[in-house]
Amino acid sequence: MRKFLYSWRFYTFGREQYQKCITNAFVNNLPSLRQGNAIVAVFSILCALVPIFTEDYNFIKAGIYIGVGVIALLISAYANFVMQQINVTSRIIYILITLFYANLMLFGTYFGVWANKDKPASLVLCFFVCALLLFINSPRFNLFLTLGAVTAFIVSTIIAKREYAIWIYDVIYVIIAGSLGLYFSWHITKLRLGLELSANQLEEERNKYVDQSITDELTQLRNRRDFMGTFQRYLSNYRSSDDFLCIAIADIDFFKFYNDHYGHPKGDECLRSIGVMLNALKDDMGVYTARVGGEEFAALWFEKDPSHVDKVITHWTNAIRALKMPHEKSKVSDYVTMSIGVYISKCGAYQETKILYDLADKALYTAKGSGRNCAIICGDDIKEYKINPKEE
Repeated sequence: MRKFLYSWRFYTFGREQYQKCITNAFVNNLPSLRQGNAIVAVFSILCALVPIFTEDYNFIKAGIYIGVGVIALLISAYANFVMQQINVTSRIIYILITLFYANLMLFGTYFGVWANKDKPASLVLCFFVCALLLFINSPRFNLFLTLGAVTAFIVSTIIAKREYAIWIYDVIYVIIAGSLGLYFSWHITKLRLGLELSANQLEEERNKYVDQSITDELTQLRNRRDFMGTFQRYLSNYRSSDDFLCIAIADIDFFKFYNDHYGHPKGDECLRSIGVMLNALKDDMGVYTARVGGEEFAALWFEKDPSHVDKVITHWTNAIRALKMPHEKSKVSDYVTMSIGVYISKCGAYQETKILYDLADKALYTAKGSGRNCAIICGDDIKEYKINPKEE
């Protein structure tokens, strides 16, 4: 029994996957709500013409049908409005589905029971079977809707249709119709969730491969390919609140000596530590970072005030010093250090990525020529100056 309930509630997909899939698929109920209510509105309004022309102008019956149609049109219009929203909550969709089903029950019960007491409600039973097939719902919610509708219909039938042969027919067939509706809706929802799960898995695989293609395996920073694409986007799609684009090119000082002395495994550990530090820089200062060469790294970020660049670079150099990675063969420090070149360009000024990259690279070589373990800052209308490591 437990296994059956587990399967019935789609938990065979895995609870987390089920929740994710049902959330994604549930939004697809909105187009079905809009279309389903439009169909009910048209059908009920057309039905309103029958008592007017064939039942001696029975405006009461016609008014009930028109009322159902108006309610359906309002629900359809609101569903269309909700579809335009960015954030759609599941609660709103549940309420709309419940209102749709209640309105359908009002129409079906009146049409099949109260307005036709001497006839079986065979046409209405089709609504019970078809209505659930429109939506992607959890089994419990479908069960709740179906039991509520079947119970209301049975009670109304027994009260309104005194003739046993008619109401027993309606009771039997409404139970059959409700069961068929539950059965087919369960299978259709399971199929849709399966398709949604497959789509999610394919999307995750695609994202995984894309991420692998733009991520440096050793440092877990973005690679040169992603850096150049991001650089181009930064140049083209800067925000109106951003005044300056900063590009930094950095190099580990005397890294060849480090590799030769400590060995390549230690060199890889050094690069990994720098990668962790630069990833933290992204979190702390909002700086995009990438590994663009062997021991060469790059960074991009926007500034409102160019003077704030000093704070970013000081944070960067202090973070390197905090790693305290010994470097006995360095000519500038007992620990691993970096030389950094920064170029600041005004957003909107026409520049090519290659030109700006070369200008930052030139600043890097100036930093190396100035003794290394420092940063050289320059830019559009900004006089070149030097930053040496110091406390923040």
